Amino acid sequence: MWDPDKYLAFDDLRARPFFDLVNRVGATKPRHVADLGCGPGNLTVTLAERWPGAALEAFDSSPEMVAAAREHGIDAAVADVRDWLPAPDTDVVVTNAVLQWVPDHLALLPGWIEALPAGAWFALQVPGNFDAPSHVAIRELAGSEKWRGKLGSAGIVKRETVPDPSGYAAVLTAAGCRVDAWETTYLQPLTGADPVLEWVTGTALRPVRDALDDADWQDFRTDLAPTLRAAYPRHADGTTWLPFRRVFAVAHKHS
Repeated sequence: MWDPDKYLAFDDLRARPFFDLVNRVGATKPRHVADLGCGPGNLTVTLAERWPGAALEAFDSSPEMVAAAREHGIDAAVADVRDWLPAPDTDVVVTNAVLQWVPDHLALLPGWIEALPAGAWFALQVPGNFDAPSHVAIRELAGSEKWRGKLGSAGIVKRETVPDPSGYAAVLTAAGCRVDAWETTYLQPLTGADPVLEWVTGTALRPVRDALDDADWQDFRTDLAPTLRAAYPRHADGTTWLPFRRVFAVAHKHS
């Protein structure tokens, strides 16, 4: 279950990749803008502000996130991105930090691009931090003797699900687009007790939370916390620095 409040606890830091992505989209007067995986809607609102004349389509697989988006004034729906197809007038598609949850998402991209009109823009951003100490620690703990029986394949994202920028560039170019693909590693300044644990609780640990009852969930967090503290030490000024690698691709379909 997604927790919108936990996700929004780091709202400003999580939002920066979204704006870096959307700023590369050159559409001026799109007819229809789709936000695939709109989350709590706080960023979807900015799409409506940028393109006020466009029909806005927004959905998420999480009912809790959709409820939060509706509170932001977004007419969001509950839907699975794997079932989505663009309407004929969809000139802009944005999918921010969503496709990493869809193991076969590379296979979806050509069909989406083919269905978009000429001149349409498709923009995606996914985390590229699956080799980071935080994610390695989660996978190793989930696979330990203590936890693997309870977690099994709990939906923890595997590294191979998300390619490097060149992988997205190859697929989107072959689909008939001009492509701008890149990666950025942000250095996020976190504060407070166990800030990296709190950060991953809102994202990478969601499948673990869904698979465990309340007591086991707290036990798993307790087991994970010391590893994260050692990997991401707090500095003298109280700041814990978290490297945050993201992968981006913006595709402009040939006219």
